Amino acid sequence: MSTTTTAVEAAEAVRAALEVDPPKDVVQSHLHPTPSYDLADHPMPLGREEIWRFTPLKRLAGLLDDQPSDGHLSWTTHLPAGVTLTEISAAEAVALGEVLPSDRPAALAVAHGGGAMLLDIPAEAELDEAIRVELHGDDPDTLVWGHLVVRVGAQARATVVFEHTGSVRYSATTSVLVGDGAQLVMASLYDWADDTAHVGQVGVRVGRDAHVRIAEVTFGGDIVRTSTNVDYTGPGGEAEVLGLYFADAGQHIEHRLFVDHTAPKTRSHVVYKGALQGEKAHTVWVGNVLIRKIAEGIETYEENRNLVLTDGCQSDSVPNLEIETGEIAGAGHASATGRFDDEQLFYLRSRGISEVEARRLVVYGFFNDLIRRIDVPAIEAQLHSAVEAELAATMGSLIGVDA
Repeated sequence: MSTTTTAVEAAEAVRAALEVDPPKDVVQSHLHPTPSYDLADHPMPLGREEIWRFTPLKRLAGLLDDQPSDGHLSWTTHLPAGVTLTEISAAEAVALGEVLPSDRPAALAVAHGGGAMLLDIPAEAELDEAIRVELHGDDPDTLVWGHLVVRVGAQARATVVFEHTGSVRYSATTSVLVGDGAQLVMASLYDWADDTAHVGQVGVRVGRDAHVRIAEVTFGGDIVRTSTNVDYTGPGGEAEVLGLYFADAGQHIEHRLFVDHTAPKTRSHVVYKGALQGEKAHTVWVGNVLIRKIAEGIETYEENRNLVLTDGCQSDSVPNLEIETGEIAGAGHASATGRFDDEQLFYLRSRGISEVEARRLVVYGFFNDLIRRIDVPAIEAQLHSAVEAELAATMGSLIGVDA
């Protein structure tokens, strides 16, 4: 993204954005704040607020402060024919109908992003190869504000992969606008260096009869906190939100999900799986589904599974359902955190497999089902390799013997 936009110009763009009429049906969830561009609606958190109580705020130094920055990430792109990536103003991003910021870092990213990048997939496009965007940071002390809009035209079919690497202090807001009848698979890989701090919001707006699969995979970073928000512009929309994460010693990985059923006969299915290993590894998953009065005939389910591999880890998992109508097809949630399944280990050991290898297979199997569901051939081998690398680093210490 260009860094030539001044702080004054950015402020003027945000003021113009604020003149746009707010949504007629704002969020009314006690677990999700009302979205707004106005920083006054997102005061500096103290750590006692519901949306911040799990987050170690001191480790987000700079990402909560109202300060401009000329830092940037390097972008490497692979764009199939017909797909464009262009720079637009913040006001233009608002005019496209982007998803409003739901927390302070997202609002700051709009205010100080110096405009936005628009990834545009034309209507009725049938893309046989994945769109790939690689973002890389070179300095853990560099502050970067990011603002991105992904627009998928009606009846289009596409796969988009974002890969994040390197070192940086990064706050970004991304809006994914999916047209009627479109099919989108979007995967975000967060393979940051161990000194990176990242806070991000991904807002997904699902069109009538559209199908969206959103996947986020988090392995690296000192602290990574993402918020994924989904809503619908018409009936028949389907959203599948998948997540895979692996926290090592000292890492804080936090995923927050909000699915807002704003139209009837829509569907959502959320599945996140994570593993923890090492002293003070901490994962947080907070899922919330709001079923509005208008959302009759919807189906929703959310689940989170956590596998604790060593002592000294902490996993917080909080599923929620807010239901305003009884006329629904189905709604449910599930959450579980535990250690190895003794029956699975016994089954494998009884067939002559060593204990270390048996444990490796159990963890690998725990993730493999989700990797298959993500179903992005362009990154499947990469995900398997990342899981294997995490396991190879500590598997011997899991039982006190060398692997």
